[in-house]
Amino acid sequence: MLDLEDLQTFVEVADAGGVSPAARRLGVSKSIVSRRLIRVESELGVQLLARTTRGAALTEAGVTFREHAARVCAEIDVARETILPAGDLRGRLRIAAPLSFGPTHLAPVLADLASRHPLLHVHACYSDRFVDIVGEGFDCAVRVGYLSDSNLIARRVGPIHGRLVASPAYIREHGAPETPEGLVSHQALLQGTETWRFIDGDRTIAVHPQGRFKADNGTALAAAAVAGLGIAALPDFLTEKDLASGSLVPVMPQYPLPEAGLFVVRPPGQHPTRKIRALTELLIEHFG
Repeated sequence: MLDLEDLQTFVEVADAGGVSPAARRLGVSKSIVSRRLIRVESELGVQLLARTTRGAALTEAGVTFREHAARVCAEIDVARETILPAGDLRGRLRIAAPLSFGPTHLAPVLADLASRHPLLHVHACYSDRFVDIVGEGFDCAVRVGYLSDSNLIARRVGPIHGRLVASPAYIREHGAPETPEGLVSHQALLQGTETWRFIDGDRTIAVHPQGRFKADNGTALAAAAVAGLGIAALPDFLTEKDLASGSLVPVMPQYPLPEAGLFVVRPPGQHPTRKIRALTELLIEHFG
């Protein structure tokens, strides 16, 4: 007879693309994952996964069975949640969170969530890269900034304010831009090839800044700004201490940045699970 835990492990291996990444996601050893897979294949009498040097690829039977297995696991999760006492949450909640914001601001909220729900396993992964939450098997992600269009479902849980900043030394040497258009003659500190937008009365001005220093992490850009390498557009939670100490100063405050947001993003589906709802409500409590 098929075991639910073995089924969930098979789905995890199929989604992660191998035994090792699935073991990391599940928080168990590779040998346990392999044993569970062998049990599922023995029970069904077919090979579901072809082991390769790169990991594991689904066989034709595996592709078909994965769809049914994932649906069964999801239905069981919903059924479990439905019959649990109102306050009880159990199972696992995998959250992708930004590295520049998560460890300092989000970690205490997740600790609070785990304290309130002793049966809930909270797994957080902190990274500033753009995480594919469906492909990488996350229940949800917490994102900071301006959300691009996607098929994911987003819930705004709080405002994020930001501004342009630079060091006093940079301003002394290069001056400060008076208008957004004036930024083209300055060194911008960037994450990639982003567009900066500014509010001018009832209109928005878009600028494509240029610069020689780039980093995929907001804390690193704040450090570069303090070092006098250029002008950065950063959220206040990254610059408030440096602004207070005078290591950074506001630039062009007469053209504010549009208000950004803090969002909980989840894959499309019927309804958010109680686990995600509990996280969302807690975040609104802290940041809303």
